[in-house]
Amino acid sequence: MTQPTRRQLANAIRFLAADAVEKAKSGHPGMPMGMADIAEVLWNDYLSHNPSNPGWFNRDRFVLSNGHGSMLQYALLHLSGYDLPIEQLKAFRQLGSKTAGHPERHETPGVETTTGPLGQGFANAVGLALAEKLLAQRFNRPEFDVVNHRTWVFLGDGCLMEGISHEAASLAGTWGLGKLVCFWDDNRISIDGNTAGWFTDDTAARFEAYGWNVVRGVDGHDADSIKAGIEAALAQDDKPTLICCRTTIGFGSPAKAGSESSHGAPLGADELAATRAALGWEHGPFEIPEEIYAGWRANGTGTFRQAQWEQLFDKYAAHYPELAAELTRRSHAELPADFLEKADAYIAQVAAEGASIASRKASQNAIAAFAPLLPEIVGGSADLAHSNLTLWKGATSVASDDANANYVYYGVREFGMSAIANGLALHGGFLPFDATFMVFSDYARNALRMSALIPAHVIHVYTHDSIGLGEDGPTHQPVEHLASLRYIPNNDVWRPCDAVESAVAWKQAIVRKDGPSCLVFSRQNLAHNLRSAEQIAQIARGGYVLADCEGTPDVILIGTGSEVELAIKAKAELDAQGIAARVVSIPSTTVFERQDAAYRESVLPNAVRARVAVEAGVTGFWRAYVGLDGAVVGIDTFGASAPADQLYKHFGITVEAVVDAARGQLKG
Repeated sequence: MTQPTRRQLANAIRFLAADAVEKAKSGHPGMPMGMADIAEVLWNDYLSHNPSNPGWFNRDRFVLSNGHGSMLQYALLHLSGYDLPIEQLKAFRQLGSKTAGHPERHETPGVETTTGPLGQGFANAVGLALAEKLLAQRFNRPEFDVVNHRTWVFLGDGCLMEGISHEAASLAGTWGLGKLVCFWDDNRISIDGNTAGWFTDDTAARFEAYGWNVVRGVDGHDADSIKAGIEAALAQDDKPTLICCRTTIGFGSPAKAGSESSHGAPLGADELAATRAALGWEHGPFEIPEEIYAGWRANGTGTFRQAQWEQLFDKYAAHYPELAAELTRRSHAELPADFLEKADAYIAQVAAEGASIASRKASQNAIAAFAPLLPEIVGGSADLAHSNLTLWKGATSVASDDANANYVYYGVREFGMSAIANGLALHGGFLPFDATFMVFSDYARNALRMSALIPAHVIHVYTHDSIGLGEDGPTHQPVEHLASLRYIPNNDVWRPCDAVESAVAWKQAIVRKDGPSCLVFSRQNLAHNLRSAEQIAQIARGGYVLADCEGTPDVILIGTGSEVELAIKAKAELDAQGIAARVVSIPSTTVFERQDAAYRESVLPNAVRARVAVEAGVTGFWRAYVGLDGAVVGIDTFGASAPADQLYKHFGITVEAVVDAARGQLKG
């Protein structure tokens, strides 16, 4: 059997990509053709992974930030022996395949994170590398580097144009993430053509200013040059590395190489045939000779690497059994055996204390109670730690070498913060939360969406949740945000009405593993509500009857957060007028809607059509609960600058307004 050359191994990537795009009649062949030589060197000579066990904990992480070139990754996974047969490559971009247009973590074995929105894969990778650093600090011992792997990233010009790349790169340099290595595909082409008219940054100097190790002048089509660049990255361990690789997009295509025409469209049958001739590839579509497969799998020692690591870990466990048990538990995303019991005891304690405090303070209290039980928690805030109230007694900055470092001061970088938190969660071993003012969730919006899509177990904390924040005015007062967040699929949104609901919301966000949760808290104090043990248990179902009447209610008042207090007071006035009112608190509409029909009917009986919802936000969302003929007390304009109590009166979000709306429903 003839030993294939490196170029032939790389050409297998090129033609699998080009053939798949041609068959699908859509896709991006240019980047895979341009980065194939880099990928071949990295995957065959350096990447530590195990195709037979993609989830091996100490594997290197590979992130394709320029995710439009997804066929590069699919070709790599197929050629390396992952469970991605050639039939899946032939089904590229087709319904039900494991080869979507952009890499999707939940669909494809070996894909570490869902990428596509440019720059976010890079930011996720910063989170992955930070996780490795923190776990190594916590668990490694002399002669036992049980956490010891790298994060490798492919990124393009588009990733570096996105603002998130600045946020994430700056933090990576500050944290000294020496095991993060990024390959910049410097082909100077984006969709609109040559980037000379819109991307003239001195990118290398920019990354040097961030504190990165920068390797310049690598020929992305020369294996020796690529290897030299990687060796330069491996020669230091206290800085992340950017390897600047000059490449030609669509490499090998006689007519389209170096042109935007190869970026996002098939080469075409004639040009694909010409490319085969130009590169000496004599094989048909999706045809890979056995010697090429053998060449790709000649270094396929992933099982051996994992076995070596497991031997090391067994010795480590003999010397440090408690550390080994903790790392094993955390790597499997298992909660401590006594967590639920202790969490419920804390919730009962909060209920017994009956404090009327701001829910952001109740959140801080919950963090202080739960974090000591969960060493995997790593928190953070976008320069608002003392306003979001996300610090607790055991919080220690990740910028330190402390073995228990668990808090990220992200600076004013909301988008980067949330995308990095996604990476922390995806790595394993951590349960991250991040925080900012709710109105600034807009800055992080696409990373929140990706949390839900990936999905990543991240807790997003948002405080100052309404016009109740007062004098800072409409720029800081979220109006449409609650509804907007609730409309993200697979995103649990909690807006608690008091300290008890806040503690339950934290518990439920921790327990949930199949996606993110947004915890939304007030600046102003909220009244405590008395509840039975059954009602406390029902909070976890997202909605429940907080205050009821005898028999069938005449009207149902629905509220969340700070406005539940208005509903409770309105009920008292309605009761005095002989109107039987029920108050339903729905701290999480998303969770409530997952409950069975019988439970939802017990809370919101269809027979009671007189309904009023009250929330200091846009009113349209609540039509699903009160109907087109129901009443919603809310705000459909921007806020204003004034003390909170004046604002509620000014915008008509009052007890009187709720009472009048209820009476109006009954008259109707």
